[in-house]
Amino acid sequence: MNESNKQDYPSVQDMTDSQRIGIVKDIFASVTDKYDFLNRFLSGRRDVAWRKRTVSEMNFFNTHRILDVATGTGDLALDCANTYPDVKVMGVDFVQEMVDKGIEKVADQNLTDRVQLQWGDATNIEFEDNSFDVTAIAFGIRNIPDKLKALSEMKRIIVENGQVMVLELTTPEPGFWRSTYSFYLNGVLPKLARIFTKNPAAYEYLADSIMNFPTRREFVKLMETVGLKNCRAIPLTFGVCTLYIGEK
Repeated sequence: MNESNKQDYPSVQDMTDSQRIGIVKDIFASVTDKYDFLNRFLSGRRDVAWRKRTVSEMNFFNTHRILDVATGTGDLALDCANTYPDVKVMGVDFVQEMVDKGIEKVADQNLTDRVQLQWGDATNIEFEDNSFDVTAIAFGIRNIPDKLKALSEMKRIIVENGQVMVLELTTPEPGFWRSTYSFYLNGVLPKLARIFTKNPAAYEYLADSIMNFPTRREFVKLMETVGLKNCRAIPLTFGVCTLYIGEK
């Protein structure tokens, strides 16, 4: 690898909030072209099953609209649109390169009449209160320093009894699977990523951010702190991913 392309990022614990926001933008802008491929490859295509499970838990009963926060290249938004033909899907992300890639995918699937992706900030969502049945974020809350603000905004824009859904990479409970997963995250994943991307440090950050994410119990408490009810955590694939669901 060319050393001139090498990036170095401080550990998650040492980053300021403003540093982290800038680093996340830099990382995702640098891996956009390989993002979908690496998601499938590095997760053994489990990311497809995790999103499918998330979509299956959605409940549309009032507005028949969903906002996909930190939509990235639009995978969750597209899965939702293809599963629920009567639902209108919006998606926002603060990395324009990712949004642009997602818009291409929407057009390729002839879904421009039902799926709209645009730039947007998860901590300052530009939609009115009570506008959606569901707000969801897949693999994005981990990269947002002010998680309470993002969750508050997601709650604000859904109707009463609407759902806030968070799909996120997590760590298994202590034991064999946690040890195995930690070895994969810190020892194997960055080496694999180095083969495919000019910015392998992006995947060192990925591992670091997963290991420093709140526990399931802690994150459920965050959801309850913003006033969500019936909050629950559904561990997926031995706990390497978790689907969180709360209601307004």
